Amino acid sequence: MSEPATVSREEIAQAFMASIESQQRFEQPYRHHLVSQILPPKVCQQLTELPFEAPSLEGESGRREIHNDTRSYFDAEQMARYPVMRAVADVLQSKPIAQAIHRIFDAPIDDTFLRLEYALDQDGFWLEPHTDLGVKKFTCLIYLSEGHEDLGTDIYWDQKRHYGVSPFIPNSAMIFVPSDKTWHGFEKRPIKGVRKSVILNYVTHDWRAREQLSFPQAPVRI
Repeated sequence: MSEPATVSREEIAQAFMASIESQQRFEQPYRHHLVSQILPPKVCQQLTELPFEAPSLEGESGRREIHNDTRSYFDAEQMARYPVMRAVADVLQSKPIAQAIHRIFDAPIDDTFLRLEYALDQDGFWLEPHTDLGVKKFTCLIYLSEGHEDLGTDIYWDQKRHYGVSPFIPNSAMIFVPSDKTWHGFEKRPIKGVRKSVILNYVTHDWRAREQLSFPQAPVRI
C-alpha cells in the first residue's frame, strides 16, 4: 500500500470542525452526539486501507484490554510509518480543535493527552457495557469500514438495560463526555470481514500506558 507524500492538515481540521459544529445531540439515555463526515473522505479511505491485521481473539472477548499486546495506536512508531495517522493526530492535538471540542461538548480536556486507537474487530468480538468514566475525559468513536451498518455501538440505560444502537456509517462518529451514565458496549453478533474504527480519547495524566499516547510529553491545551 502506498501513502500520499502529504496530507492536508488544514483540510482535516476544516472537516472535523464542520462536522462537530453540526452535531446532532441526544439526551436519552444520556447526552451523546452523532456526527457525519468527520474526516475528509480521502483521509477516511486512507485510514480504512491501513495494512493492520485484526488480532486473533483466541476465544476471549468482552474487554479490549484482554488483548492489549495486539492493539494498534497512533503512537510514535506508527505515525512515523503512516503520514495520514500523524496528520490526523496533529490536528486533534491542535489548540483550535481542542478549544472547539471543549466549547461544543463541554469536555474537560485541558491538560489531557491525545490517545487514538486503531480498532479492528472480527467475528467473535464483543464488549461488556462500561462507561469510560475515570481517566477518559472525552470519547469519540469514529466508524470507518463499509458494510457494517448494523454493527454500531450499543447504548444502554444502565449496565443491564439496552437502549439502542448507533448507526455504523463510514466517516461518522458517536461522541460523549464520560460520566457514570454513559453505558456503552458491543453486543455479540456476527461480523463479516473486519469492523474498523478509530477510538479517540483525551485522557488524564493518570493514564499509565504512555506508549499508547500520540504525544506523551505534550498535554493538550485549550
